[in-house]
Amino acid sequence: MSLNKVMLIGNVGQEPTVRYLDTGVCVASVRLATTDRAYTMRDGTQVPERAEWHSLLFWDKLAETVEKYVHKGDKLYVEGKIQTRSYTDKQGISRQVVEIMVNSMEMLTPKSAAAPAAQGVASSYPNQASAPQPVTNVSDNDEIPF
Repeated sequence: MSLNKVMLIGNVGQEPTVRYLDTGVCVASVRLATTDRAYTMRDGTQVPERAEWHSLLFWDKLAETVEKYVHKGDKLYVEGKIQTRSYTDKQGISRQVVEIMVNSMEMLTPKSAAAPAAQGVASSYPNQASAPQPVTNVSDNDEIPF
């Protein structure tokens, strides 16, 4: 058994890049920043804030939602999987790219800062029967780890 699942909450770093394939399928890419806060260690050492940048890929209807509603500075919660791909650049150098293939997204930007229709959850599963089902056996007494 194996598991490849990523959950991120972060801020969009620039306007999404959206393109349509020859087949009409929409693909959107977004750069998302997650931040580790600055802190002071017990010995007084200052550890500065550190941002990590993630490359996100959205497909189909989810990409169309990104095209319409996601903008630079928006806060997003995304779930997906890590995918690594290799390519050769124009200079003949082999490169490797790590991307998050997003399969669901929740827009966290307050309604006052975003269009009302942009709030809520979107999924890349066109047929809800094929979408992963939410966990329903969680009791009110269970603690959320974050």
